[in-house]
Amino acid sequence: RIDMVVIRHGASGAAQFLAERIESNVINAGDGTHEHPTQGLLDMLTLRDHFKRLDGLKICICGDVLHSRVARSNIWGLLKMGASVGVCGPRSLLPNAIDQFDVTVFDHIEDAIQWADALNILRLQLERMQGGYIPSLREYNRVFGVSSERLARAPKDLLILHPGPMNRGVEIDSDVADGPHSVILNQVTNGVAVRMAVLYLLSGGKPELAEAAKGGSGR
Repeated sequence: RIDMVVIRHGASGAAQFLAERIESNVINAGDGTHEHPTQGLLDMLTLRDHFKRLDGLKICICGDVLHSRVARSNIWGLLKMGASVGVCGPRSLLPNAIDQFDVTVFDHIEDAIQWADALNILRLQLERMQGGYIPSLREYNRVFGVSSERLARAPKDLLILHPGPMNRGVEIDSDVADGPHSVILNQVTNGVAVRMAVLYLLSGGKPELAEAAKGGSGR
C-alpha cells in the first residue's frame, strides 16, 4: 500500500480524482489552473512572518489571475484567514466570475499599490494562452509592470511576493524583485518548511512536536 502520493498534473481536478479512488493521502502539488495549496500556505506563512498576522491585511494579487492556480489558493486561503483580497490585471486576464470571489478589483496597478499591504505578482502564463489576451509584453509591462518608479510612491512597508518563475521586465522589474520590498527569497525558504510540515503531518506526525520545532527555530 502506498502511504502518500504527491501529484502535479496539467488537468484541473486531477488530485481530487485520484484522492477519490485510492486510500492513500494525496498532496496536490498543482492541478491545471485550479489550485496549488502548498504555494498558498507558504505565501501566507511569509506574510505572517513579516506582519505577525493575516487577519485584517490587504493583499493584492496582480497579473494573470485567469490562468493561475496560485491565485485561487491564495484567494481562498487569505479570505479564510480574515484578510482582504484584491486583484489587479487586464480584464482579459481576470476570471469572468471574479466579482463572485469577494475581492476588490483594480484596473490600475498604481491604485493597487496604494491600497495593499502586499502585492503577490503573477507571471503571464503564455503557454496557456491561445493569443489575444494582451497587445504585447512591452505594453503589459508599461501598464501593469511593477517597477521601482511605481514603488517610489508606495507605503514604506509594502511587501512584494512572487511565486516564480519570474518574467523579469514584464510583470516585475529586476530592481523590484531584488529590492528592499521583496520577500521572494523568503518564500523560497518557507516553501521547504511548509512542504516538510505537510509531509510530516500527513505521515502521522504529531502537531505538538511540529509546534515545538517551530518554537525552537525562533519563528
